[in-house]
Amino acid sequence: MRNVPEIFPVDIDSQLVSSQKMLHHKSLEVNRLAVRIRLKRMGGKKKPFYRIVVADNRYPRDGRFIEEIGYYNPTTKPTTFEVNAEKVQQWLSKGARPSSTVKALFDRAGLGK
Repeated sequence: MRNVPEIFPVDIDSQLVSSQKMLHHKSLEVNRLAVRIRLKRMGGKKKPFYRIVVADNRYPRDGRFIEEIGYYNPTTKPTTFEVNAEKVQQWLSKGARPSSTVKALFDRAGLGK
């Protein structure tokens, strides 16, 4: 005769609760992903200008982004700063955090919270 393993009783309710906890935990992980409003460097050597973009914190500085919302050119006199204020408020209300440089630009333009 073959050795047949014993079947242990399984508590289905406890498995459901633990799987629900895992799902809840994973949804919290997704909510913690940081979306930032930051500068993307463009232009040539020693001639920078910047696009103001909304990007996931994990993306590289000049890499992929979610949306472009404006631009900033520090080389012109006076400096050029153009931004879509409606999109800025929309992203800030969704929880996007501006970088320190972009926050300073927003404060100068009167777009801070």
